[in-house]
Amino acid sequence: MIGVVAAVAAAYGAHLLYTSIAMGWRGLGPGPSPSSAPRRARWRPADWLAQAGLGTVAVGEFAAVLTVVFVGGAALGLLLFGALLPAVVGGAFAASFPVAAHRQRRRARRSLAQDAWPRLIEELRILTSSVGRSIPQALFQVGASGPEELRPAFAAAQREWLLTTDFERSLTVLRDRLADPTCDATCETLLIAHELGGTDLDRRLADLAEDRREDARYRKDARARQAGVRFARRFVLLVPLGMAAAGLSVGNGRSAYQTALGQAAVLAALAMVAACWLWAGRMLRLPEEERVFAR
Repeated sequence: MIGVVAAVAAAYGAHLLYTSIAMGWRGLGPGPSPSSAPRRARWRPADWLAQAGLGTVAVGEFAAVLTVVFVGGAALGLLLFGALLPAVVGGAFAASFPVAAHRQRRRARRSLAQDAWPRLIEELRILTSSVGRSIPQALFQVGASGPEELRPAFAAAQREWLLTTDFERSLTVLRDRLADPTCDATCETLLIAHELGGTDLDRRLADLAEDRREDARYRKDARARQAGVRFARRFVLLVPLGMAAAGLSVGNGRSAYQTALGQAAVLAALAMVAACWLWAGRMLRLPEEERVFAR
């Protein structure tokens, strides 16, 4: 046994020595330090709420709602199982439902935006090239005729433009309200064309619209393939909860929940249901675009 450990330690030491000389890696890890890897964009709760259409809701208000739901779920768990620890787990599980509902709303809103942006960009291209409208006028005209869910953001940006005539500030308002990667790329393209001019705006908008159209097509096909699995995932969630409620009416079901073994079984069951739910959701998650031009 000691010989095996010594051989492994010697092999790992040789690996560290070789990677330090040949590749310039530092540290005791098997690979480069995380600081040398490209950093992901910083996640902000405000962006998450804005993408769900709740840009006017403060993060603290949403946290207060989660607290109220947690208390209600814990009270229901205490009434059902008659023990404190399963009640706390039940409250945490109940508090996840508002998050899941807002994630679904965010997903639907982003799907709507992904389907709408290619048409909006194409209209922008026509208005700025064939019709001869100015870039701000074309943007706000397109936004006024866009999907109803996106119109408030364009209206707020237009108000900023009318008050300040600062196109960059107006685009910043639009970006903050939508928090959408396609909106960021479109706004950056329009801002550069507005400030520096140029004759290639038509081509750039056409390329961007085609890219967004292809991305929306692939995502729609992937969601269609996952529809049945997502329905089954929601349906299976109700089965253990129904079995737990039915156990109350069988023999001494309620008193069995209050024993130490019963509480351990309830905790294990809830933990397995939550773990399987999260794991299945992670497997079904489509890759999301990052906000490269976010400010």
